Amino acid sequence: MAEDVIKGLNPQTLWERFYEISQVPRPSKKEGKIREHLKQLAKKFNVDFNEDGVGNIVMYIPANKGYENSPVVILQGHVDMVCEKNKSTKHDFDNDPIKLMRQDGWITADGTTLGSDNGIGVAAALSVITDKEIIHGPVEILLTIDEETGLTGATNLDSKLISGKFLLNMDSEEDGVFYVGCAGGQDTIGTFNIETEPAQKSFSAYDLMVTGLKGGHSGLDINTGRANGIKLLTRTLRALDKINYSIASLEGGSLRNAIPREAEAVILLDSKDEKQAQKIVEDFQKSLANEFNTAEKSLVINFKKSDKKIDKVFKKEFAKKIINTLLALPHGVITMSPDIPELVETSTNVATINCVDNNLVIGTSQRSSIESAKKYVVQNVESVFNLAGAKINMNDGYPGWKPNLNSDLLKISKKVYKDLFNNEPEIKAIHAGLECGILEGKRSGIEMISFGPTIEGAHSPDERVNIQTVEKFYQLMKGILKELADMKN
Repeated sequence: MAEDVIKGLNPQTLWERFYEISQVPRPSKKEGKIREHLKQLAKKFNVDFNEDGVGNIVMYIPANKGYENSPVVILQGHVDMVCEKNKSTKHDFDNDPIKLMRQDGWITADGTTLGSDNGIGVAAALSVITDKEIIHGPVEILLTIDEETGLTGATNLDSKLISGKFLLNMDSEEDGVFYVGCAGGQDTIGTFNIETEPAQKSFSAYDLMVTGLKGGHSGLDINTGRANGIKLLTRTLRALDKINYSIASLEGGSLRNAIPREAEAVILLDSKDEKQAQKIVEDFQKSLANEFNTAEKSLVINFKKSDKKIDKVFKKEFAKKIINTLLALPHGVITMSPDIPELVETSTNVATINCVDNNLVIGTSQRSSIESAKKYVVQNVESVFNLAGAKINMNDGYPGWKPNLNSDLLKISKKVYKDLFNNEPEIKAIHAGLECGILEGKRSGIEMISFGPTIEGAHSPDERVNIQTVEKFYQLMKGILKELADMKN
């Protein structure tokens, strides 16, 4: 049985809730099924709940007897998940449940993202409904939608639904760490009208594909030295300039907040040049394997003849312009924080490229914990698109969360951690967008921290959550709730 994967795991209630969540499809912007599941869960246990116009849900858990006058605590997580799968994996994220697997002390999925980001945090919050061992004051479980593709749930939250003084965001991915700050972000998209010409009838089609990359979160993993599939594909196309070829299509990446793991092009060339093209690709792959010999041991560039029938290709000058644009666009770490060791302060990600109708669309995302630095790197990307003649679209972005190292909540949480585990937690800021940056503006004076178990490979099919740290994470949540319950308004 599928449930056997979580059999015997502690805390039992959390894992049961997580399993239930994993069986309900919940892509970003398609949260209808998981929202209905959550509402039915609330009704089953006679829990009052409310929802706002965009689909955020708040459940209201009464205080334990004797703790009615304790401050209200918000437990917060997002219900959507990143939907990424390996190319060989057959999975319909709109309809299929996630197939869980247990491997060497970790829970992972079979060829897809797992959804522990943020399913584990949501499951922990929901456990408060039925776990009678948790001592707590009034609790509001805030479950937001569409965190992964723009934080739109938090942005459009009806603030009247919440009243808490303290907020525990459970969307972090590192055991033993309290996060007290995060980066703000913005997307910058360049759109080109594709200029085409008839394909040469004597040319044959070939598929050129970069694959085998690790990918990962474009904030958390941007400083790991992992390769960008779109960048490598572009460099391969430049290496092929030694022969006469045409580009018919370009595709790469799938999410604005993920480092592209794969990218592919359909190119046309004379069959007599096939062997030379194959040699160029093989030699260039060797060069890239040396360049990324630590970070990307599974890097592969496939080049093979295709049976596609191609009528039109990019005009030579247009193809050259696109390749130059992709080469010029910055990608990776821009600056490191001078204040917090090992924290990326500013970065940018070349995230996606797609041919849509008669347009070629390049998606990028910028992040920084410093607003002026974020604006600068956005201008950097915008300038490259401007020089190339692209139509530019930018979203409104989202704010960062400035650390408050003197908050009562942080002091209490540090004390609980030390009492439970006999050592000190790390205090960090994160180079990613947390909903805390937005939620801070919804409740004046609210105090927040973010924490969670160890999750690796988020936003990729390698995603996995460490079982032992989930139990530790749950103990910590319980301990903080108990300590806050002992406070009186």
